[in-house]
Amino acid sequence: MDITQLILDEHAEQRKLFSQIEQIDRSDKAALGAIWNRLKSLLDSHAEAEERFFYPRLMEIGTGGGDADSAAEETEDAIEDHNDIRDTGEAVDQHPIGSDEWFEAINKCNEANSDHMAEEERQGLTDFRRHASLEERHALAVRFAQFEAEHRMGVKPVDKDPKAYVKEHAPN
Repeated sequence: MDITQLILDEHAEQRKLFSQIEQIDRSDKAALGAIWNRLKSLLDSHAEAEERFFYPRLMEIGTGGGDADSAAEETEDAIEDHNDIRDTGEAVDQHPIGSDEWFEAINKCNEANSDHMAEEERQGLTDFRRHASLEERHALAVRFAQFEAEHRMGVKPVDKDPKAYVKEHAPN
């Protein structure tokens, strides 16, 4: 098991669920609502698990992957993205399922999430694979998977201050 692969696998699951929503008739509110609830739970628990297990360690060992100058830059941007995903996800729930406004909110959440995943795959995951041993990636994967299994119904979405998060987790 490898935390970077778990994250990639969940990214694929998130893409799949957004795609399923796009393919369901707008009048099938039960199906739309059920899939959205699953996706929202996954988005929230995934972000929280990354913030608890992945990004703190990336801050300690990373140097910047892809087009990022540093692990701190990667992390601050990811926390900002997570806040945007949480906020756009919460906005979906402000509209009647299947309405035009609901689908517009779904699209905004999908866009925020897609942008984040692409950047994370190009930066943070690359950086982590370059600097973490297979043993460490396994150990973190176990903790990550356990957290998500224990929170499969989601977590309370709470935005975090990106600069404060980076300062709190920066190596001494």
